[in-house]
Amino acid sequence: MKRHSSKPVAVLALLALATPLLGGCGTQAAESALPALNLDPERVSVVGLSSGAAMAQQAHFAWSDRLIGAGLIAGPPYGCAEGDLGTALGRCMKGEPDAPDPVRLAERARELAESGRIAPLSGLDGDRVYVLHGKADSTVAAGVTRASYSIYEALAREVASPPVQLETMVWDAERDIAHAWPTLDQGGTCNVTEAPFIGACDFDASGEMLAALYGPAPAAATAVVGKVHTFDQNAYRSEGTDAFLAQEGFLYVPEQCAAGKPCGAVIAFHGCEQNAAMLGDRFIVGNGLNRWADAYDLVVVYPQTRASFMPLNPKACWDWWGYSGPDYDTRDGVQMRWLANLTAALGIPLQP
Repeated sequence: MKRHSSKPVAVLALLALATPLLGGCGTQAAESALPALNLDPERVSVVGLSSGAAMAQQAHFAWSDRLIGAGLIAGPPYGCAEGDLGTALGRCMKGEPDAPDPVRLAERARELAESGRIAPLSGLDGDRVYVLHGKADSTVAAGVTRASYSIYEALAREVASPPVQLETMVWDAERDIAHAWPTLDQGGTCNVTEAPFIGACDFDASGEMLAALYGPAPAAATAVVGKVHTFDQNAYRSEGTDAFLAQEGFLYVPEQCAAGKPCGAVIAFHGCEQNAAMLGDRFIVGNGLNRWADAYDLVVVYPQTRASFMPLNPKACWDWWGYSGPDYDTRDGVQMRWLANLTAALGIPLQP
């Protein structure tokens, strides 16, 4: 159960998001155990950029009965790639030869829900969704990101029976933003796609996203005063199976959460070429989530992928086309099972 707050090589071109050492932000060597926290399993959401947005939406559909919503920036819609790399590179990034069909994808989601491979569609009732696409984004076509929004519309109008009743849906596509996570003043040029794929856009996407997911902030977002912990990601492999992740993940904990105050959680998925091995801590400290996490009483989980050539994933993308196996976008996927193990260890279980 959950509750809501009261207010609402072509392969090398794959997900062309943009190696310094990890430093700053209070990080340290991987800790032997996650910190003891008092987390509220009814205040958990998922967010992400590009392949991270795809992963966030996959998690949302898999566990909509446990999550309150998803924040998606410039990502393809759920199930778009259909396990095929060519489809991922064409239809699901460039909208070629045609754009993704959200109604057909919603119908597949209904079938997966009926088979128990993702949550029942009724789990989406009352959820909140925030989707952002920049007008200067030439990496993922606007129609592709729009489909990640429209799949929810299809479930609310014509595919699900009874129709899904989302509480909040936000579609923002009017800003001159490239393929990046927009911030007030962190990162590179707003309308240029380049590492670290964080843009100084005079627009606080993290604040807008969390307001859509959790309602108005109960406090002002000022300086970041919490701590970033590192943890051993291999400890949460499902039956020891490799999930194609880095050894270390990261967890931002506000001071009040560390002191025992009940807190929610945001799981934030980086984009391709945006993991710590490639960018150090720039995504972890630069996207603005930590500052807002202090205001909303939220911890932020930053899981990390790793680059590989077997399977072929040189840019360390999250699996949204099937490199980890055919069940990648269901509860049975190896990365999804890993995520369920991690959240269970944090006290915010996704699995029933």
